[in-house]
Amino acid sequence: MKSKEYEYYNNIKNWSFDDIDYEIENYTSWDYIEQIQKYVKPSSKVLDLGCAAGEKILKYYPDAKEIIGTDFSEEMIKSANRNLIKSKRKNITFRVMDNLNMDTPDNYFDVVTCRHTVIDARMIYKALKYDGHLILRGVDKMDCWALKMMFGYGQAFSDLKPISQIDYENILLAGFKDVELVPLHVIEYYKTKEDLLKLLLKVPILQNYSEENGALYEIPKIDLDIFEKYVRENLRKKGIKLIRRYYGIIAKK
Repeated sequence: MKSKEYEYYNNIKNWSFDDIDYEIENYTSWDYIEQIQKYVKPSSKVLDLGCAAGEKILKYYPDAKEIIGTDFSEEMIKSANRNLIKSKRKNITFRVMDNLNMDTPDNYFDVVTCRHTVIDARMIYKALKYDGHLILRGVDKMDCWALKMMFGYGQAFSDLKPISQIDYENILLAGFKDVELVPLHVIEYYKTKEDLLKLLLKVPILQNYSEENGALYEIPKIDLDIFEKYVRENLRKKGIKLIRRYYGIIAKK
């Protein structure tokens, strides 16, 4: 991983959104956690890439023989291990690892999961057992598009291909079969402009992130005049509207 990206996530230290007040409306039925709960069995060995502070694993992942959560940020993993102690869950370990330089054993895991993180599909393929599954949830190019258009930049803003298409093609090229790509349509409503600003300062929506050309991770420089304009134009009864575009992928080795 690049040093600026490392510094960016190391400074965040956790991936909890508990301090942000917002509500979600889902317009598609595919659910990442439901897919995990469907494929993970008591006998499964599970690898989660980009686990951050482990919140999703500790709260939603079913009991399994072994669950390993990895993140390339040492600070994230320190937070994950603190959260693990509080949870008292067993058979879960967290450790530092770069998704693009995986050092896990070959043909070992029954399920590999990854949410909103970069991957190398070939490395995941090697790590999975035969008939093992990859479950992925990603953020697509058109995510928060009205916001990105207003600012004139953002995650994958200048990329020619959608991120979903890039991941889909790479997963097929890695040798996976039964690859299913599902567009996910979500609307989020943020209670106050402070809640929305917290989101934009934490996640790389307004970063110069390019799936095709590499990422430039820096603290976002948010023009508050443009931000206030977006807030005025998207204020609804439920809160400040943000249209999200995600995608889900299930693939079998």
